[in-house]
Amino acid sequence: MKNRLSILAAAAFVLSGTSSAADTAEPAVPAFSALPANGEIRQWQSLKPAPKASETRYALVNDSGTTVLRAEADNSMSGMIYAVRVDVRRYPLLRWRWKVRAPLSNADMRTRQGDDYAARIYVMFDYPAEKLGFGTRAKLKLAESLYGQKIPTAALNYVWDNRQPVGTIQANAYTDRARMIVVQSGSQQAGRWVTETRDMAADFRAAFGEDPPDVVAVALATDTDNTGESALAWYGDIEFLQAPGKAGE
Repeated sequence: MKNRLSILAAAAFVLSGTSSAADTAEPAVPAFSALPANGEIRQWQSLKPAPKASETRYALVNDSGTTVLRAEADNSMSGMIYAVRVDVRRYPLLRWRWKVRAPLSNADMRTRQGDDYAARIYVMFDYPAEKLGFGTRAKLKLAESLYGQKIPTAALNYVWDNRQPVGTIQANAYTDRARMIVVQSGSQQAGRWVTETRDMAADFRAAFGEDPPDVVAVALATDTDNTGESALAWYGDIEFLQAPGKAGE
């Protein structure tokens, strides 16, 4: 079982180097396609929310002439994370592509025991802590004392689920500061590359009921330590984009 006071706490150690909100450069996430297959996953850092679990294995591989990231999980949980400051008002769209061998059989996002996914993309936000309730602030303060870093206070998790319908939005089984959004479900698209484009601003409003603050990190994970299953997934490049018609403004 994961020992997670908050799924967000897992990212604490990389966020101290995040660029400031004043940065105006176009946000760029290191592209897997620009790296050599079998090489180092440069600029990304390991994300391990479940310290006692085995780590998911990540490797750069060639897929039809393009380098992608392969994730192989066997009763394991870890991810890859990249800290990046993104003004969601200017760059509200997130685009990526992914593929899974199969969805998990026994996962159930409604329970802690079933909180596993063949593939997921995290987006973490710099939500003002003073807007949170006292109990939530106390938990985050405890987590910050344990991890020794500032912790992001809100996250969207885009997941490839096994049973909930596409479009489902609900709180993570461990914390309501992370909201799960089902983007793919079941096996209909298994074994195929699927390109996703999400309006993060709209998703944040739907999940939390207010406008989003800046993004501070993006991460990915293939996660099977609760169910004990095996999973194989592939991730292509991840991009933050302006809305159509906004480019150049």
